[in-house]
Amino acid sequence: MPNPSRPHAAALTATALLLSSLVAGCGDDARDEDLTAQQLSWKDCPAPSQAEGGGSAPSALPDGDEWQCATMKAPLDWDDPKGDTIGIALIRAAASGDASERIGSLVFNFGGPGGSGVTTLPAFGDEYAALRTRYDLVSFDPRGVGRSAGVRCENDQQLDAYFQQDTTPDDAAERSTLLDNTKEFNATCEKNSKRMLPQVRTTDAARDMDLMRQVLGDDKLYYFGISYGTELGGVYAHLFPQNVGRAVFDAVVDPTQTAEQGALGQAEGFQLALDNFAEDCTSQTEDCLVGDSVQDVKDRIAKLLKDLDAKPIPGIFPRELTQSAATNGIAQALYSKDFWEYLTEGLDQAYSGDGKILMLLSDLMNGRNDNGEYSNITAANVAINCSDDKPRYSVGDVEERLPQFRAASATFGDFLAWSMVTCTDWAVPGGADHPDVSAPGSAPILVVGNTGDPATPYEGARKMVTALGEGVGVELTYKGQGHGAYDSKNTCVRTAVNGYLLDGKVPAAGTVCS
Repeated sequence: MPNPSRPHAAALTATALLLSSLVAGCGDDARDEDLTAQQLSWKDCPAPSQAEGGGSAPSALPDGDEWQCATMKAPLDWDDPKGDTIGIALIRAAASGDASERIGSLVFNFGGPGGSGVTTLPAFGDEYAALRTRYDLVSFDPRGVGRSAGVRCENDQQLDAYFQQDTTPDDAAERSTLLDNTKEFNATCEKNSKRMLPQVRTTDAARDMDLMRQVLGDDKLYYFGISYGTELGGVYAHLFPQNVGRAVFDAVVDPTQTAEQGALGQAEGFQLALDNFAEDCTSQTEDCLVGDSVQDVKDRIAKLLKDLDAKPIPGIFPRELTQSAATNGIAQALYSKDFWEYLTEGLDQAYSGDGKILMLLSDLMNGRNDNGEYSNITAANVAINCSDDKPRYSVGDVEERLPQFRAASATFGDFLAWSMVTCTDWAVPGGADHPDVSAPGSAPILVVGNTGDPATPYEGARKMVTALGEGVGVELTYKGQGHGAYDSKNTCVRTAVNGYLLDGKVPAAGTVCS
């Protein structure tokens, strides 16, 4: 949970761009150049590659300035820094304010793992206009993502089939099919991306960010991490505490959890968000289209998912809306309160036998566009998570823990419990049980938790503050809904975050915004 098409000109162009970046980015000869001294060649941005999600080149900023893109060389293997290199795709919007007031570059990671920063930053650029007055806004495709030597696994046709499978098996035959499909997916990743799979751990991406800091000309890293980006930021702070400038973590990953604990926490978080959606819908003055009470909303969803397990309904032709696709679509809609109206409409239509909206939401989660082409977000997500996470889980492990997951969420429990087998047959050993984010000596890091966050439950913010160490993490609580806080446009949150990043004003620990 993040977790047949014919080629046409746009797809072929995107593929050619991706392959050319891979070929150009990986050399076979050792080198003596100092990568920290490289000069970036900033140019107008091309249209995103298929691996980045496709679409059009980013539109000009409101003041008429253009987004600029460049490629930074980084070591393929940080254990062999003088060896082969890869290209890390970057994007920036130059600071809009007076040059004398410019602080430096503010680097964003929007999460995933596996999300393309090169496509995401322009999509949300207007949200950060205040920060742009004193910073160049910069983001990037982390290694293994998009144009940065993107991991390649299954093709579009294979992914359509992969996402149609039953991911909550009820019997031995269904369990065997799920395990076989997972094993085949992982083997295809190894076949198509064998060189990159050992090189996409979060520690590698953190080292890329410190190289980026130097290449951008900054003495310190100024950073805004969202969701998985908070884990990446925490790992950076652990490795380079003396290089942390002003940093904000929003939608905070709990750095103390194993993969199993993280999945269980998400089951609880998504169930809380679904309960909040049901409460909001049934408390409105007009009739709620999907239930008469909170329990009725949840009961109808449970019946829908059970019925879909037995018999899918038409989705987006020729695909059908399966139980797994519907669960995925519901989860996607819970990431933002702005999507709740689409969830209401999608459920209402599904109850009448039309699965289009829930399938569109599921496609959004999976990185599938209207043309049937997938970004590499699923491939990168699996590759990074399986490289980071040391535990490997068996069917027996899942079955033993199913009661706990079901108690956490009747809707999402099975779905997330079975996700634990994703890395079972992965080719590369996982790095650790959980990331080390202890950062003694770091500058203060503002840690923002949202009490209604489904994907990164609120408790993770407090755990991150503790793990960063005394005098480093500063907790701010937002009593809201959805994934993250800053993009909620809450004035209190934005005032606190902007005040720290722009003026260095650290809010009082324990500040609460509602």
